[in-house]
Amino acid sequence: MQTQADRLKLTLLGTGTSQGVPVIGCSCPVCTSNDLRDQRLRSAALLSHGDTNILIDAGPDLRQQMLRARVRRLDAILLTHEHNDHVIGLDDVRPFNFSTGRSMAVYAQPRVAEAVRHRFAYIFDSPGPGLPRIDLHLIEADTPLQLNGLHVEPIGIWHGPLPILGFRFGDLTYLTDVKAISPDQLKKVKGTRFLVINALRRRPHPTHLTLEEALALIEEIGPEHAWLTHISHELGLARHVEVELPSGVSLGYDGLEITCP
Repeated sequence: MQTQADRLKLTLLGTGTSQGVPVIGCSCPVCTSNDLRDQRLRSAALLSHGDTNILIDAGPDLRQQMLRARVRRLDAILLTHEHNDHVIGLDDVRPFNFSTGRSMAVYAQPRVAEAVRHRFAYIFDSPGPGLPRIDLHLIEADTPLQLNGLHVEPIGIWHGPLPILGFRFGDLTYLTDVKAISPDQLKKVKGTRFLVINALRRRPHPTHLTLEEALALIEEIGPEHAWLTHISHELGLARHVEVELPSGVSLGYDGLEITCP
């Protein structure tokens, strides 16, 4: 019999863009809002299944996100791509290294792994006491993997001209920084019951879905429910955007927990 602890739970640790919300120096209505839904750390999520915790992306707010969500155990990290707002917090895996005595398993495409090695050369070139310990594992869009018994299906997506990864875990799919998905990869997403997908703003953007584009893609995929993430202050106040959304689509916010029944 399935217990509550065995169910998949995705916690949105951050739902903002590379600048976060509020943006430094901005006095727009969103950046000055007191609504907690308008205060967004950089995009990341935590997948929990039983005693297993898997982090999706490790941006510059990782320490704050781990403390806020009271994460005491972390088993692995999946990286969508190599941009700073998704990897630069990897130094903060140290407390997990110290508490377990083990290196952190980090899964990434070969190009992304090479970028991590270059950006964190001090970790790999001169390992020593007090430094993070990371084991890089190479993955590709068409190579499923098992993490502590959990099946993970990488999804190849396009972040403008850059090929990156989304991930499907059973009935739940997480896609961020999407601009386009090829038909063969879209087939892997269809049938998902719960979807998290980016919607940057209303104006066109070369590497991210707009709100209109995200809603069209959600309609094509057809999940039971979808949540929007990687949201810019340009999208508007959460309370205004929420009432515009069609049935079955909600605005994601930091701390939101999505549980697959």
